[in-house]
Amino acid sequence: KTSRLWRLRGELQQFNSFLAEDSWFKSLFVRKVDPRKDAHSHLLAKKEDNNLYKIQFHNVKPECLEAYNTLCDQVLPSIHADSAYPCELVGTWNTWYGEQDQAVHLWRYRGGYPALTEVMNKLKNNKDFLEYRKERGKMLLSRRNQLLLEFSFWNEPVPRDGPNIYELRSYQLRPGTMIEWGNYWARAISYRQHNREAVGGFFSQIGNLYMVHHLWAYKDLQSREDTRNAAWQHEGWDEVVYYTVPLIQHMESRIMIPLKASPLQ
Repeated sequence: KTSRLWRLRGELQQFNSFLAEDSWFKSLFVRKVDPRKDAHSHLLAKKEDNNLYKIQFHNVKPECLEAYNTLCDQVLPSIHADSAYPCELVGTWNTWYGEQDQAVHLWRYRGGYPALTEVMNKLKNNKDFLEYRKERGKMLLSRRNQLLLEFSFWNEPVPRDGPNIYELRSYQLRPGTMIEWGNYWARAISYRQHNREAVGGFFSQIGNLYMVHHLWAYKDLQSREDTRNAAWQHEGWDEVVYYTVPLIQHMESRIMIPLKASPLQ
């Protein structure tokens, strides 16, 4: 019995020595990592500009929603129109279907993080904004935000006439799958441009990580249904869906109605 143990020990040592060698057999047991020379944000984001986006989710007390909307319509456009602030209000909405009594605001900072910092510092001395924050705080149940970059293959959001409804589809991806998601959607976005429904596509940098947001515009809910069904008639769309669904941990859809102050109507 002892001799058998020594024999097995010797065989195990030989096997370990064999694995340590640089051989094809080693590749069966050791996962090779493809080293990347750049962060995925640099690989997926637009190179020609330096836009940073902030999306805000405000959960409003139900009895305060109308007053909250009025307050936003009074204050947010003034910041958007002031050239001293390197930021733009992309859109502002109430959630119609999804999380109720919720407001969603999307801001763009031309100049990236320095522009964001400049705006935040200036707002600290803006009496109208400080009063707005004070009044807003009385109306909110909770709030959260994320900082985002836009995918290089998506449209940049630009103002559009209405009336439209907007759908914000949010995807929580499995960590490590953002590049794969981007590769598939770089091809898939061409299937979703026929009715000008694609507004913008973003991925998170701060806040919930590995989060993707796709923003779509439709004339109404029936138009949304028809447009989404039409995508299945394009060869390749089914393949994109088949390969991207396993990348998702959680997904959510919001149907939103723009406020009066929203550049996206």
